[in-house]
Amino acid sequence: MLYPRFIKPLVEAALAESPVVLIIGARQTGKTTLVQNIVQAIPVAHYLSLDELTIRAAARSDPHGFVKGLPGTVVIDEIQLASELLSAIKLEVDRDRKPGRFLLTGSASVLTLPRVSESLAGRIEILTLYPLSQGEIGSKREAFIDEIFKERLALSPTKEDGPSVWHRVADGGYPEIQKRTDPVRKGVWFKDYATTVLQRDVRDLASVNGITQMPRLLQLLATRTSTLLNAADLSRILQIPQTSMKRYLALFEATFLIHRLPAWSSNLGKRVIKTPKLYFTDTGLAAHLLGVDAGSLPQQLNLKGPLLENFVVSELQKQIAWSRTFVQLFHFRSQSGQEVDLVLEDQRGRCIGIEIKSAASVRSEDFDNLRWFARELGNRFLRGIILHTGDVSVAFAENMCALPVHTLWRTVFEE
Repeated sequence: MLYPRFIKPLVEAALAESPVVLIIGARQTGKTTLVQNIVQAIPVAHYLSLDELTIRAAARSDPHGFVKGLPGTVVIDEIQLASELLSAIKLEVDRDRKPGRFLLTGSASVLTLPRVSESLAGRIEILTLYPLSQGEIGSKREAFIDEIFKERLALSPTKEDGPSVWHRVADGGYPEIQKRTDPVRKGVWFKDYATTVLQRDVRDLASVNGITQMPRLLQLLATRTSTLLNAADLSRILQIPQTSMKRYLALFEATFLIHRLPAWSSNLGKRVIKTPKLYFTDTGLAAHLLGVDAGSLPQQLNLKGPLLENFVVSELQKQIAWSRTFVQLFHFRSQSGQEVDLVLEDQRGRCIGIEIKSAASVRSEDFDNLRWFARELGNRFLRGIILHTGDVSVAFAENMCALPVHTLWRTVFEE
């Protein structure tokens, strides 16, 4: 099945304006399928995959000759495998800045590649392709972010009629997993995926001495998802020097296994904790590393809360790309103990606080931290939302409400 990718119009718009467009994202998210679909509509396009050993060898031996003189749009898949090409692309673009000259993909962030000596700043537009959003799986483009930033939030009753939220959390969004129904076969895929990324992509990105320690580290990180990132504690547990630990974490981020959510601290000075929180790019992989699936997850009281929070963060991160409202995501924690799972801030400085609750019911006291946050922000605070696993949408105050988690993908653009 070919899933719709809602960043496709953004890629096409970028090609119409920028000489170089780069699509980055985790392995197996569908980057190759997306670019092949896009270039079908381009009359003159050359597709080159650096996964092909002969093509990669040619690119590395003569980068300038490799890219010089090719007419039309040149598509280069897995650019991180021959980062020498980036300086050659820069020279070609400086010679001819026509839009849409190069469409690149990468399973690692080229900004971290060690051989990139010259910047493509001002010449390149970068977009991230994440695993499938729940809306992409269901072929309905989500509008949750735009809806919650309206001055008046319409609360309409909804009922989930698809897979349960725990099924969605445990599966995650990799396209291949959506095709598999047998939990054992899903587990085999996740196991092979983690092995491939750690043994191939991390090796390609940097020379790492402690690669045998990385599977243990990745599994340990899964137990820490949705918590403040403490590199010193991780170093102590695994007996890895802190300098090496920081490098390994950076490599995991560069290959899109994990990401950090920054702390929100605007105008609150020293009263906040500024440590980022740790999340996995895909909750399916995190659930596999924790040994749980859709059947067992609801009974794992210590795991389902963090995984659900990670799931919500991941879904919102995907939706930011196509939302009409530009927002940034943060977490918030004060030194005195007040905590808000998610803070969404728009360009006007308005903030929405979101708490994620793995239970199906919500009580008034569950809003205590959101009320405190509202008092601190004053007019900048737009509303507080608790996302829960039940079906009820209800207001607890003028700017406080409880919404089902499935509102994330059931609130869609009207075509």
